[in-house]
Amino acid sequence: MIALKIKDVKHFMGRLLGTDFLDSFLLEEAVVATYNTFTIDGRMNREFFSREEWEEPSIRPYDFSSWESMRPILFELIRGKKTPVSFRFILHLMPQYIAGILKPQETAVTPDQVRALVLTCRYENGALTLLTGTSLQTFLPDKSADVLWDRAVRAFLDKKEVDYEEL
Repeated sequence: MIALKIKDVKHFMGRLLGTDFLDSFLLEEAVVATYNTFTIDGRMNREFFSREEWEEPSIRPYDFSSWESMRPILFELIRGKKTPVSFRFILHLMPQYIAGILKPQETAVTPDQVRALVLTCRYENGALTLLTGTSLQTFLPDKSADVLWDRAVRAFLDKKEVDYEEL
């Protein structure tokens, strides 16, 4: 796990909420504190869908909602003249991208052993921090997946020219 402090918060926020910057992620949870505290559970709600819809992969391809579909809702909660008191977004890299992170020549951990590669965006006291994490299906003493995920996040931010410092 690494913690990265984003240097230009306003620029990052514009990209996070206004572009496809993190659209390869799913939203597990969002907590936004403005005039109220809003909590969104990103898990798809079974009761909302018919049985046919629930079983149709094109309608519900994942257990969690895509960041792309939730981003406009979160943008509406945050936008305005006043900065939020705080927020936290817990994101999972979409499963189809995990194999690209876990290269077989670099790790014995396989994509099916990974529950999620997690990126948490946390804003509080005027600072925005990104935290990485891995969730595995079972305990593995091999920490190479953590190292590869951390490296991938740094490389992604560097490629997107996001200025950060490691904490």
